[in-house]
Amino acid sequence: MSGLDCVFCKIIAGSIPSPRIFETREFIAIRDIQPQAKAHFLVIPKKHIQSLAEVNVNEESTLLSGLLATAIEVAKQEGLLEKGFRTVVNTREWGGQSVHHLHLHVLGGQALSGSFA
Repeated sequence: MSGLDCVFCKIIAGSIPSPRIFETREFIAIRDIQPQAKAHFLVIPKKHIQSLAEVNVNEESTLLSGLLATAIEVAKQEGLLEKGFRTVVNTREWGGQSVHHLHLHVLGGQALSGSFA
């Protein structure tokens, strides 16, 4: 799928309205339309990359660190730092990725069940 057909690219371009809760030159954060927790938002790079599996780590390390830094900043803005939050990147079909544009889910605002430790 190209960026032209991508729902997140259309949100970034403004052709699909979606209120942004945070924005920088490289990222946006929006609330998930099907929240799985009291707080559930997505951090989306403005650059179209299909999934984490397509990231060239040597070329995109700044993007990856920026993705996490943005998640922390928005979690702070949303009052999630004190009690904690979960971050998830679904990758490809078996990983549960439904929108083929790299994005990070941030969930919190309540105790979350299931542990991955």
